Amino acid sequence: MKRSLTVLAVLIAAAAAGGAWYLHGKQPQRSGEITLGHLQQPVSVRYDDRGVPHIQAGNQQDMYRVLGYVQAQDRLFQMEIMRRLARGELAEVLGPKLVPTDTLLRSLRIREQADVYVARQDKQSPAWQALQAYLDGINQYQATHPRPIEFDVLGIKPRPFTAQDTFSVAGYMAYSFAAAFRTEPLLTYVRDQLGPDYLKIFDIAWHPQGVLPLAEDDWKSLNSVARLSQHALEQAGLPQFEGSNAWVISGARTASGKPILAGDPHIRFSVPAVWYEAQLSAPGFQLYGYHQPLNPFAALGQNMDFGWSLTMFQNDDLDLVAEKVNPANPNQVWYHGQWADMQATTQQIAVKGEPPVTLTLRRSPHGPIINDVLGKVAPSTPIAMWWSFLESENPILQGFYEINRADTLDKMRNAAAKVQSPGLNLVWANARGDIGWWAAAQLPIRPDGVQPMFILDGSGPDADKLGFYPFSTNPHEENPARGFIVSANFQPLAPTGMAIPGYYNLADRGQQLFSQLNDASVKWTAQNTQALQLGTRTGYAQRVLTPLLPVLRQVVTDPGEKALVEQLAQWKGDYPLDSTSATLFNEFLYDLTYAAMHDELGNAMFETLLSTRDLDSALPRLAADPDSPWWDDRSSPPHEGRAEIVRMAWRTTLEHLRSALGNDPAQWQWGKAHTLTHEHPLGMQQPLDRLFNVGPFAAPGSHEVPNNQSAKLGPAPWKVSYGPSTRRIIDFADPAHALTINPVGQSGVLFDAHYGDQAKDYIEGKYRQVLMQEGDVAKGTVSTLNVVPGP
Repeated sequence: MKRSLTVLAVLIAAAAAGGAWYLHGKQPQRSGEITLGHLQQPVSVRYDDRGVPHIQAGNQQDMYRVLGYVQAQDRLFQMEIMRRLARGELAEVLGPKLVPTDTLLRSLRIREQADVYVARQDKQSPAWQALQAYLDGINQYQATHPRPIEFDVLGIKPRPFTAQDTFSVAGYMAYSFAAAFRTEPLLTYVRDQLGPDYLKIFDIAWHPQGVLPLAEDDWKSLNSVARLSQHALEQAGLPQFEGSNAWVISGARTASGKPILAGDPHIRFSVPAVWYEAQLSAPGFQLYGYHQPLNPFAALGQNMDFGWSLTMFQNDDLDLVAEKVNPANPNQVWYHGQWADMQATTQQIAVKGEPPVTLTLRRSPHGPIINDVLGKVAPSTPIAMWWSFLESENPILQGFYEINRADTLDKMRNAAAKVQSPGLNLVWANARGDIGWWAAAQLPIRPDGVQPMFILDGSGPDADKLGFYPFSTNPHEENPARGFIVSANFQPLAPTGMAIPGYYNLADRGQQLFSQLNDASVKWTAQNTQALQLGTRTGYAQRVLTPLLPVLRQVVTDPGEKALVEQLAQWKGDYPLDSTSATLFNEFLYDLTYAAMHDELGNAMFETLLSTRDLDSALPRLAADPDSPWWDDRSSPPHEGRAEIVRMAWRTTLEHLRSALGNDPAQWQWGKAHTLTHEHPLGMQQPLDRLFNVGPFAAPGSHEVPNNQSAKLGPAPWKVSYGPSTRRIIDFADPAHALTINPVGQSGVLFDAHYGDQAKDYIEGKYRQVLMQEGDVAKGTVSTLNVVPGP
């Protein structure tokens, strides 16, 4: 037995040693010396205590090459999985379940458009040369180091990264903005199947003639595409842009006399985190930037002279078009008064463990046919997609190269004009005192009277585009007299007064920020700006509750329950961790929505409704309209009204909360029911979730408050899916000591010290100081990696 125990101990020790050796080989190297080919001069990379690299190079080509190398050390799997998602190549490593996602992403033609964008590039431009150097750094790292753990688990074979991958990821980001996939089928269904009275709560002008007649199978297929679109974003465990806050305050309104810039883009939480922070330094160039995978140019950034943040414009840059098919030829559609052929191409999707899947992609004169993704069950009515990402010149690479260097209003305005798709609000300030905002997008000119929030009729002129508006007509502000600018995804006003169709967020979040910034008695500092950024209240809950409270007081008779109603009446609509009213309201909001709307929509279309922004705007209108037809439950013979539906929803709410959180309402705290777990793509499956995910954490805030920790509307408990992907505050009186925080950590390498080292501080609303000045960087350096020219 002793010998057996000795042998077992030796085997365990050997396994432990082998595991340690294996894991050690996967870790980033942040000290010592390495060689890197194609460098002109040595480069110094100093790492601070958050794992942020501070790269000091003798020229910008070396700077970008080393950025690619060190980012690959921390984020190679993120780069790989992002390009596979964008290019429709996930099934090759994740198996047949991902074939529908790959089919959808390929149907968007992102792969082909990436080729077009690459062909357009000026190969001698500094932007293109910087991209090539950056990709070379990534590829040199990949070629000389062990594969990430995720590559081993999934059997991924490394292959070089290309500019086509960079532009494909940009296309995926643009697609993740495209709410039209989810919203247009829903709203068209409500209009054409339920009628104009049901559409009123969405506040959209009724278009009585509708589009081409669609059969029941067509509606089912369109909703399937809508749900597939949403699931492709949710189930990949990868970043998806959802909304954002950004504001800038002029020196006249600040304590320091210089502008303050704040920003927190709202993106789906993930491991690794969305942004990769790095300070880049070379003669004539300094920037502390926040980088996306496979893009050398910062999407957010600052230096001592200027800085910027961004939010999603939410403009409608994608139209769905119902085609009229030639009865004598199913490959022709009616276009501009004659039958036009649809183009067809085939591709093969590699599938792990199975034969390749052959995919036929069709395209009409209006754009790619998107409901072909359903294969044999696709309907007879082809639905085409017009998308500005496929139609505009979109010199976005050059645009962000210039944004990274834009220290004046003129430079920033000119750079913003080059960002055409996706639509972004760029909010900017400089140390001289200028502030500005530009809605950057190329806005299509649609025929008069066309409502693009519905599926358009391809047999007539409604689906035509008459060109694009000039950038000068886009919404923008430069040094406004009020002394501040707020961008929070609400519908903006154009200088010409023209309508800009879009899938905008509620105005409540922006109104909350605007009202606080508009208080002339406040002089803003970095400290009170933090409180504004971490706010957990808007007026939305009161807008929903105010017309319903008299109804609740009428239908609720139990004394204990009446006390809960009065508790809601006194609630201010805020979402701290200890609030029980927040929990009660959130559950009631879902149960009310289900009781009022599920019977009209059915399971599938109701799930689509829950994924749209239009639901947020519809619920206050529904609550305030006692005569809305939505109040009648179609599944029961008697005609119900608002009071009966409110009674049913209230009863369901209390039953569910007692079942989920206990019988004592005092225990229904928001922090127990509302939690955040940062999910890794491999952590979507048990038991890998325990290894790769970070969390859970009790999460303050909620949907559409400044601290926008959002969960899908549904029954408690709630898992937060998206929120501030970073928080940044820059006082240009002292830009070297700007504040920031990463939701998880800088590194995406499992077991690395920086894998999740900021997650607790983030959820608690803490900030870290950016290191930019030489003295601060030197003092804060934890380790130094010297990169020298090699063969």
